Amino acid sequence: MSIIIAILVFSVIVIFHELGHFLLAKRNGIAVTEFSLGMGPRLLSKVIGETRYSLKLFPIGGSCMMVGEDDDDDSQGSFNRASVWARISVVAAGPVFNFILAFVFAMIITSVVGYDPSSVLQVEEDSPAYEAGLREGDVITEFQGRHISIGRDLDLYMLLHGLKDDHVTLTYRRDGKEQEISYTADSQTSYLLGFYYVAEGEPEVTQVALDGAMMEAGVQAGDIIREINGEKIRTGQDMQNYFSANPLDGSEIILGVERDGEVRQLSVTPKMTKQVDTGFVYNLYREKTDFPGVIRYSAAEVRYWISSTVESLAMLVKGQFTVNDLSGPVGIIHVIGDSYEEAKTEGSVMVWMQMLYWAILLSANLGVMNLLPIPALDGGRLVFLLIEAVRRKRLNPNVEGMIHFAGFVLLMILMVLVMFNDIRRI
Repeated sequence: MSIIIAILVFSVIVIFHELGHFLLAKRNGIAVTEFSLGMGPRLLSKVIGETRYSLKLFPIGGSCMMVGEDDDDDSQGSFNRASVWARISVVAAGPVFNFILAFVFAMIITSVVGYDPSSVLQVEEDSPAYEAGLREGDVITEFQGRHISIGRDLDLYMLLHGLKDDHVTLTYRRDGKEQEISYTADSQTSYLLGFYYVAEGEPEVTQVALDGAMMEAGVQAGDIIREINGEKIRTGQDMQNYFSANPLDGSEIILGVERDGEVRQLSVTPKMTKQVDTGFVYNLYREKTDFPGVIRYSAAEVRYWISSTVESLAMLVKGQFTVNDLSGPVGIIHVIGDSYEEAKTEGSVMVWMQMLYWAILLSANLGVMNLLPIPALDGGRLVFLLIEAVRRKRLNPNVEGMIHFAGFVLLMILMVLVMFNDIRRI
């Protein structure tokens, strides 16, 4: 059942993306030969007017095939016959419709369970933050120059960037008025491995810090620590007890790490790391809001996922993430299935909310990915169309087609690698 639900979520996102292309093509008089959900051989098919509507065997992906889209057909009703701005609107419509779908789903979630205000839950007394004027209940609107709308904006910043400098600048809102403060936060330097783990039960790694010692050693989220320097570790409490009795001093340690049922030995050297304490605790819990708030924070929800996708891609380019950290359709369906199994114990409402949450994430992610200026993707096609708009002359269709084909081949190779990693991890 969980796999079926995951596939349905994925299918809704893909079909809405293709619907954007379809509607704008029809609006601009471009003939659509086939509109399909899925890939591979047709299971069901019906021709209505000039368009064949199909359901295909593999329920991942979809297509909106237009006359002249991938060749030099210049006949009446072809893609090539439309004006350059009409073609730009057709190509851009897919990603735009993904953002629209994400916004609609975000409105449903925000209406039912609310949003997570970026409010301060606690400020340590006598801390630099307290002395600077920050108090419990203040709502943070900017942190280190970054706009903050919801609590997860702040959480994303701390996760991806952290505080490497003890100089903190933030803006908070209190009683409708905003106030900017800056202070020098408390900090200390110590040896760290750079990871988080489950405190109770099996010592599973839940998160690995970017550029930390564990990440450099090859430890991944989901790994289970079974041994430290020859000493057996059975629970998170065992690991906590070990490090309490053997504080890190920069010496190399040997971990027995279980992954995919196999325990491997990894050498890890703790890194001297500066820890900065902001002096306050911020909120990540949701609360209800009025209708204007639903609109506002639904937009903030979509912007959050767009920002997280863009920043993650930037870190991939910089080498802070690798291809092994990526997940494809197989991995996504597996994770959504696990999420469904966890949520169903809390009732049907939470199942729906969890599935919509995943749909927002994936829809925003698909929108961003398709706008990347990579041949064969919508973003790559937009690059050629914008060049044509500036030059007022189309590039050689054969050359453009070859570039898109090369891009498609490379994307397929990447998809195979990612799918292999998904299957290996599962």
